[in-house]
Parts: sequence; C-alpha cells; structure tokens
Amino acid sequence: MASLAEKRMDEAEDAPIGPEVEARPEALRLLEALLFASSEPLDTATLAKRMPEGVDVKEALAQLQTEYATRGVNLVRIANKWTFRTAGDLAWLMTRESTETRRLSRAAIEVLAIIAYHQPVTRAEIEEIRGVVTSKGTLDVLLETGWIRPRGRRKTPGRPLTFGTTESFLSQFSLEALGDLPGLEELKGTGMLDTRLPTGFTVPSPSDDPTLREDEDPLEPGDELELMLTPRAEPEASSEGGGNPEGENIPEGDNNSAGSGNPEGGEGES
Repeated sequence: MASLAEKRMDEAEDAPIGPEVEARPEALRLLEALLFASSEPLDTATLAKRMPEGVDVKEALAQLQTEYATRGVNLVRIANKWTFRTAGDLAWLMTRESTETRRLSRAAIEVLAIIAYHQPVTRAEIEEIRGVVTSKGTLDVLLETGWIRPRGRRKTPGRPLTFGTTESFLSQFSLEALGDLPGLEELKGTGMLDTRLPTGFTVPSPSDDPTLREDEDPLEPGDELELMLTPRAEPEASSEGGGNPEGENIPEGDNNSAGSGNPEGGEGES
C-alpha cells in the first residue's frame, strides 16, 4: 500500500499546476481520502501503514485538522483515533424531531381510570379496587406522561403518597373539568361497563379541587426524588395468589374494573 501511495505522490509532483490552483501537499490529500473512506475512526498507526515512508503523519494530521477547523466538517480526535464529523455548531441541521406514539398497557389504563375517578387515592387503594398488586412501573409510565401527579401523603401509618390527575390529563382527553368524565349510565350505554354489575356499584364524582383534604399532608422536599429512586416492583400478580401479569386482559365481570381501552373504563366500588 505504501508503494502505491509513493507512486501517487510522485505523479502528483510531476503534474502541471495551473496558475490559479494552489499547490497542496499530497500527504494531506492521501490522509483526507483515507479518513473519508473509512467507516470508523482510524488511529495514527493504521494511517501511517498506508502512507508513504518519510511522511510525518502526526504533523500532517495537525495540518489537516487546522484546514478543516472552519469548515462544515471538522477533523476530530476521538479515543486516540481520527475521523471527520459535522461541525458542532451545525449539529442542528442533523436534528430530526418526531412524535412517538406509545400504547398504554391494560394495567396502566385501569390505574389511570381509578386515579381519575377516586382521587386522591393511594397505591394500596388502587390495588384494593383492581384486585391485583400494582407494579411501580405502571405508575412510572403514567407519571412520565404527565397525566398524574403525587398530591400529598395520607395521614395513615406509613404516610403513603396520594395521586391525582393533572391539567395535561384534561387536555389529552378534551375535558373541561373532571366532572365531565362519564357517569355510570353513560359508561353502561357505551358498553364500557358490564350491565351485570355488583349490587351497590357506583361511580364516584371526582373533584377538580387541588386543595389537600383533611386526611392529607403536603408533600415534603425529596418526595418526588423518592419516587424516582424506588426500585421497580415485580410484574403484577393477583393479591389473592392467582394473578395475571401486568397488562394482561381481564375478562369483564372478574373484578370491579371495567375493561376498556379508554381511561374512563376502570372503575371500582367507591
């Protein structure tokens, strides 16, 4: 390879140069070609093997780097290897914005519906209504969407967090207020609830009032950090030992949650 490079350099030296064309060291052109053609960064030793003998590769790289310093493409050194990269101040040209649509799991839809209708509600209360243990991952997903938020802490042993919905929830589902959520008869009429409901089944009337209730304490500094640091729980299992994994379809009538792909469809007894 070095012999071919030497021959190319000799030919370049003998070639006529027009009056308006500025002479450029052939070593720079060879380095330039090697770096552009490579699919990955190259170290100095690899480049030296492909260059003619007597070429100071380090000096040539430094010169080439200076040449490209003001261009749209820069010669950069990464982990002791050299490569061409788009200039940092032009990175915005390569940026592409896209909206990723993610489908909520059945479990997340149920938990969201319970929070919407029963807020303020604790994780234990959600599990009691659903009849299954709620994975922390389900709450994490809903917190990431911005549709729910921690409201405060229940004044009970352990002081569990209480959850409620946000303005983003109302905006997402085109609701002016939580009172616009469908009631029992509407849910029945749309088929979101089984017509054979347990005796005494009711749909709560949620309130938009952000004021903490008498049984709630305000959040303390670090409560949100605690949410992020708490390890994820195992996949959901039945609180009675049977179990269905998180997100698995639950046949209608098996518990008090209505099974629907709509956040208004997961209600339990008030």
